[in-house]
Amino acid sequence: MPKERRPVPMGLISAEPLHTTKSKLKFSTKIVMPGQSVKIADKSKDKKAKGAHGVDGQQSGMVFNKGHGQHILKNPLVISAIVEKSAIKSTDIVLEIGPGTGNLTEKLLLAAKKVIAFEIDPRMVAELNKRFQNSPLWSKLEIIKGNCLDFDFPYFDKCVANVPYAISSALVFKLLKNPTFKCAVLMFQREFALRCCALPGSEAYCRLSVNTQLLSRCSHLMKISKNSFNPPPKVESSVIRLDPKHPPPPVDFEEWDGLVKLIFNRKNKKVSSIFRTKVTIAHLYERFVSYQTMEGVAPTAIASVDVFKELLSSVVEDKLFAKRGRSLDQEDISTMLDLFTSKGIHFI
Repeated sequence: MPKERRPVPMGLISAEPLHTTKSKLKFSTKIVMPGQSVKIADKSKDKKAKGAHGVDGQQSGMVFNKGHGQHILKNPLVISAIVEKSAIKSTDIVLEIGPGTGNLTEKLLLAAKKVIAFEIDPRMVAELNKRFQNSPLWSKLEIIKGNCLDFDFPYFDKCVANVPYAISSALVFKLLKNPTFKCAVLMFQREFALRCCALPGSEAYCRLSVNTQLLSRCSHLMKISKNSFNPPPKVESSVIRLDPKHPPPPVDFEEWDGLVKLIFNRKNKKVSSIFRTKVTIAHLYERFVSYQTMEGVAPTAIASVDVFKELLSSVVEDKLFAKRGRSLDQEDISTMLDLFTSKGIHFI
C-alpha cells in the first residue's frame, strides 16, 4: 500500500542579516515553526559582555559598596594633578587609603619607591591583585586588607588618598596624632575640606578647623567635580594638603580639645557666657573635684561649688573671654587654656 503523506507544517520564513560590507548586505534564511517564539538579539548583553572591564582596569559591572563610601576616581587628568601636587620622589614610601580598583595607585607606583595600600573590601583587593600581579609594578605594592583605623600605620613619607568620606575626621586625627610623615594630600567632601582650612571669623570655622590647624598647616589645592567619579557622589569634592608641624605644639591635645569643644558647641556666643551656664559649671566642677582627689587633697578641703564658681569667674573676667568663639585664633585659645589650668581647672 502506498504510504500516507504527512502534512508538512508551514513555517514563518524570515531574513536575518549575517554581516555587512561596504557594498552589500547579506542575509540568511531562518524558518520558525508555529508555536515557536522569534528570538531577538539582545544588544545590551553584547555591550555588557564586551565592556566587562571599564577604563583603567575598572570593572563597570561591579556594584560598589556605599557603606564603604566607594566612589572610584576615574578622571586621568585629576589623578595626574594629585600625584603632581604630592611631589613624590623616587625614594618616597606612599600610604594610600581605599585604593579601589587602582587608578590612582598605578600613578603612585610609577612615581614612588613603594606604595602601602589599605583596602577594606575583599573584591577590591582581588581587583588590585588581578591588575598588578603580572606587572613590573607588583614588587612595589603592599596591600593590607582591613580598616585602616584598626591598624598602627607602618612608616611612610607621604599619604595620598581618595578618602572614603565616612572616615574623614577619624583619619585626619589618626594621621596627625603622631606625625612622622612629610605631608598628606587627601581628597574629601568639599564641605569637610573647606572646614579644615577655614580661618577665624569665617562661617566654616569650627572645632575641626581649630584642631587641624593646631597640628598642621592646611592648604586647599583643587576642586573636583562629582563627574570625575564612578559612581558619582551626591556632593562635590576637594583636595587639601596637610603639612604636620615639626615639632608638634607643646600642648596637651586632650585638654585643648575639651576646651575647644565647649567653646565651639556655641561658637556665636561670647565665651564668657558659655562658662556661666549651670551645665558647664557642673561639668567643670566635677573635673575639678576629680583632679583634687587624685592629687591627694582631703574631701573636706576641696572647695565647694560656690567657691569654685568664684574661681571660674576670676578666669573668665579676662577681656579675651569677651570674644565670640568663631573669632578665636590658635594663640587666643592657647592663652585661655593656660589661664584655666593655672587655676586647677581641667577639661578631661
